Amino acid sequence: MAEVVESSNNNIVMPKLITFLSSLLQRVSDSNDLLLLHQHQKISVFHGLTRPTISIHSYLERIFKYANCSTSCFIVAYVYLDRFTQKHPLFPINSFNVHRLLITSVMVAAKFMDDLYYNNAYYAKVGGISTLEMNFLEVDFLFGLGFCLNVTPCTFQAYCANLQREMLVMEPPLNFADSSLISLGKSLKSHLCFNNEDNESSHQHQQLAV
Repeated sequence: MAEVVESSNNNIVMPKLITFLSSLLQRVSDSNDLLLLHQHQKISVFHGLTRPTISIHSYLERIFKYANCSTSCFIVAYVYLDRFTQKHPLFPINSFNVHRLLITSVMVAAKFMDDLYYNNAYYAKVGGISTLEMNFLEVDFLFGLGFCLNVTPCTFQAYCANLQREMLVMEPPLNFADSSLISLGKSLKSHLCFNNEDNESSHQHQQLAV
């Protein structure tokens, strides 16, 4: 079994985007949990039998601490989650599936974005699931996305902007000229692939925004 490796930087600081992303996903999950009481929702392979006891924020902190993937992977994972829910509206994000969706989306994003990344066995250990389940989740997630993994710089910045709006929900108005998300969006242009067919970027309806 893969051993979880401690980050080499013991003083690493949790980026604010992790906090804001977890806040957004928590509100979406809570909202869909209420809908679950009143309307039928299909069960997917990401659906657990019980709600995990670990919070979304703590789970993201754990992934960030041990996965050692680039910060941009969390934005790309956010893009993937939104694409997945739009392609499968009968499988909304809720408290029963959000954790498995998170670990899978971050792992897929790391494989697509980073030159170096851990294998499935390691991510399974980080996520608290078996390697076999991690493998199944990855395949299902990729097919669920239609293998649409490309993210343009324009799309990336649009999702950064959505997380900036989440900042305003959680905190007083910030100086956006100093925003780390803006800087991240600008610096990632050289790392993201360009796809002229991906024109939904800034006009795409983001179901993860509530």
